[in-house]
Amino acid sequence: MRKLVTYFSAEGNTKKIGDELAQLLEADSFEIIPQELYTASDIKWVNPLARCNKEQLGKKDVPIAGKVENWDEYDTIYIGFPIWYGMAPRIIYTFCEQYNWNGKKIHLFATSISSKIGKTAEKLKPVVEGAEIVYAQVVKSANEVG
Repeated sequence: MRKLVTYFSAEGNTKKIGDELAQLLEADSFEIIPQELYTASDIKWVNPLARCNKEQLGKKDVPIAGKVENWDEYDTIYIGFPIWYGMAPRIIYTFCEQYNWNGKKIHLFATSISSKIGKTAEKLKPVVEGAEIVYAQVVKSANEVG
């Protein structure tokens, strides 16, 4: 079975770590990209009317451009994302809801300037039913991902 590194990156930080991790692990990679790309004002969390806030607080699905091909061939999935409001952005939930997670091992890696991973793994469990989350941490580099 194979490994897949998948990630959503709003400003490039998570993408950098995801790309480095895929290379380090010799894994396939898939960037989670929203159908409607985020602008700088969309992710300006200090604005209560910003798109990121509306999605997080409204628990909205965020349509994704593309799908992972040959999903069943992967047994270990690394999922990276920035921490928004102490949890994964809604696009990660939308991504997870699209796949069968039975028997898969998940490693969550997050990027943040000041937030910790908190209860992110616990909150994602319902959308990755059947999988085992074996790692969940905020990281600064690919070498830190367990």
